[in-house]
Amino acid sequence: MIQSMTGYGKAETMLESGKISVEIRSLNGKNADISIKTTLLPKDKELYVRQLVAEGLKRGSIDVFVNFEANAAESAKQINQELVMEYFRQINELSGKLCSEFPNIDMTDYSFLLPTILRMPDVIDAKKTDVINDDNWPAVEACIREAIDRVNEFRSREGEILYKDVTAKVASILSYVDQVEAHEKERTEAIREKILGRFEELKLEPDQSRLEQEMIYYIEKLDINEEKVRLRQHCRYFMDTIDSDPQPGKKLGFIAQEMGREINTTGSKANNTDIQRIVVRMKDELEKIKEQSLNIL
Repeated sequence: MIQSMTGYGKAETMLESGKISVEIRSLNGKNADISIKTTLLPKDKELYVRQLVAEGLKRGSIDVFVNFEANAAESAKQINQELVMEYFRQINELSGKLCSEFPNIDMTDYSFLLPTILRMPDVIDAKKTDVINDDNWPAVEACIREAIDRVNEFRSREGEILYKDVTAKVASILSYVDQVEAHEKERTEAIREKILGRFEELKLEPDQSRLEQEMIYYIEKLDINEEKVRLRQHCRYFMDTIDSDPQPGKKLGFIAQEMGREINTTGSKANNTDIQRIVVRMKDELEKIKEQSLNIL
């Protein structure tokens, strides 16, 4: 069964320092266009992750998100004790100078200083550690692979919907070809009557033998039998491809182009209002097929 290129997958894993979550979103694209939207992955792992995603998802415009939610202990901010002591030393030195300058001020109680010092620049800082490292990489890799699997599951469900929609439209085109045939006889007769009527208007007496030859030649030029045969063949090839090829998207697009050529030629040769209306319906179905084929893997 075919797959859509539209997909979404999410997976999570617990590390000692917190929870890693991997989200992958995929849209249609001509090739594997992978964008890794995270700063958590080590640089030496990015190329490997791209290869994992490309092998697992094959094609599409793909965004990979890696997020981290730290444990309470890990997320706690850290006090720079050396800097606190340095600030306190400088304040203590300053207080000595103040006491000698202003002997009436009591500078012996320093308890009020600590909250002030803690608000000073760079005293409190978040812990800066590498969330993903060699020790926990196997768990992170497994999480990425699981997210890829979830995307493929999503793509398969979407592929079932795409398959039903596209094949129904191909069947519609085939039914329209049958309708064209129903108007073939009246079309030929209308062409003949139009030519004879023109001679009557001009009050001319043509050579009947020559007239028949010219009529046959003219009607043959407008014959659409070959177009109908080729269009049916293209429709069958479309169905064979979508049923047998695991990644038929690009090929289906090419087949749809060939179907369009036959439909357009049929319309240009139609010379019949009813057939031209049917051709318009076939074009409408084909445009929808082309749009849907762009999203087939």
